[in-house]
Amino acid sequence: MAENKNYDSQFCGNLAIHQTNSIQDYGYLLVIDHANFEIIQGSENIDHIFKKKIQDLLGDTLASFLNTEDLAHLKAEIGKGERSRLPFHFNLNHPTGAIPLHILAHVKKEFIILEIEQEADAVERSFTEVFQEVRSFISTIEKTASIREICEASIQEIRRLSGFDGIRMYSFDKNWNGTVIAEEISGDLEQYIGQTFPASDVPKQARALYIKNPYRLIPNRLYQSYRLYPVINPISNGFLDLSDCNLRSIAGVHLEYMANMHVTASMSIRVMVDGNLWGLISCHHQTPKYLSVENRSIFEWLSMEISHRISSVIMQESLTYSTELLKKKAQITENIFSKGSIVRGLAKDQNQNLLSLFNATGFLVHFNGLISKVGVVPENEALDNLILWIEGNSFVNVYATNNLSDVYEDANHYSDIASGLLIIPINPSQGDFIVCFRPEVVKRIKWGGNPNQAINFEKDGKSYHPRNSFKLWLETVHGQSEEWLEQEMETAESLRNFLFEFGATQLYN
Repeated sequence: MAENKNYDSQFCGNLAIHQTNSIQDYGYLLVIDHANFEIIQGSENIDHIFKKKIQDLLGDTLASFLNTEDLAHLKAEIGKGERSRLPFHFNLNHPTGAIPLHILAHVKKEFIILEIEQEADAVERSFTEVFQEVRSFISTIEKTASIREICEASIQEIRRLSGFDGIRMYSFDKNWNGTVIAEEISGDLEQYIGQTFPASDVPKQARALYIKNPYRLIPNRLYQSYRLYPVINPISNGFLDLSDCNLRSIAGVHLEYMANMHVTASMSIRVMVDGNLWGLISCHHQTPKYLSVENRSIFEWLSMEISHRISSVIMQESLTYSTELLKKKAQITENIFSKGSIVRGLAKDQNQNLLSLFNATGFLVHFNGLISKVGVVPENEALDNLILWIEGNSFVNVYATNNLSDVYEDANHYSDIASGLLIIPINPSQGDFIVCFRPEVVKRIKWGGNPNQAINFEKDGKSYHPRNSFKLWLETVHGQSEEWLEQEMETAESLRNFLFEFGATQLYN
């Protein structure tokens, strides 16, 4: 099968979605300067709460709208330097009476961005009430032992709190394709559990924004967008960077994507592991759905707790596997010492040799121009040619691939034996090395729609649309083995160092 088109890098990843220069209609935006809190830019719907058009507000200061205590609090927090997502709850002074506002401040070097929301009839709960609710969830996931259990418990809790029609947990692979690993849905929403969605569905610049923002809310894809005025920020002399802003308007292609999924509202919550985006919790609703600032704050908190728990399980699994590899490697080094020979020491019984250490089905040791083979390896002629290829590449560091035919075309003929390759140089100057083999593992991917039609261009080559079908699309992938894990690569490097030092002090036998 032909290689899937990479819209993530070829097209979708180049869209400037952080510079939409407009916002969604569930809030308002102001930009103020550092010197005197003067309004220098804002959204064109600001008159809904300030009762003055943005054009007439330019040049006014926040001191005209906030009481002395609130203004002092804001200045004190902003004075602490560049930061994002600082929450405030202020009352806007207005002739008709005080208007309660939620403000999220983003302190930049040149100015401050204020995201403003007004919540009518909102009931604020005490911190104790909120904490008790979140603590109950934390207690639940602390008892989970696997990633799947964490994900299932997480989407159940988020669905209970939010009331969304559907909640799905996606985890990303190394190519940023997202697979649904947990799901709870109702109504007419389609089931996607086990299906994989191409990276272009959450392109690289969107993923970068999730590093800055714990969630993304779209209460209504049919919202009215409001532009910023003036169009050009007077300080930066360019479009305002809205990367940190929840209110940032949505690219049209994503709104069309939502329509094709038959959802009107959505919210995505990030899951982070080791500072990297590991996955997303995607919430969908078939009708418009606004979530209060309080609920979003709870989900931001849950995002951190879920991320922490998943990170802990991944780390524990990694440590357990590393310990297992360390024990096996120690047995191999002991064998080599007892035999006084690298070749004889490596070829010990299967439970104590490289087959077990690297989960391989065959390996060879190339020493002093001689070849020792264990397990299943390519036929002699194919093996001789492969060795010539390895020698021609002069590998000086540990090298691994789970798709050998992608870098060495002849391997197509024996993919059932050697789709995966691990090379451990012992003494590159002498041409001594070890090669471990892994067989092909046929992979069947359940795509959520044809990934080659993730983006469909019109005849002009510029206008485009997302795929309109998410019907199951099966792909069978050949020529790939199980991937070599990071712990295995680290073990291979450690073994390489030992073998080099041993070889420097012992005669090869």
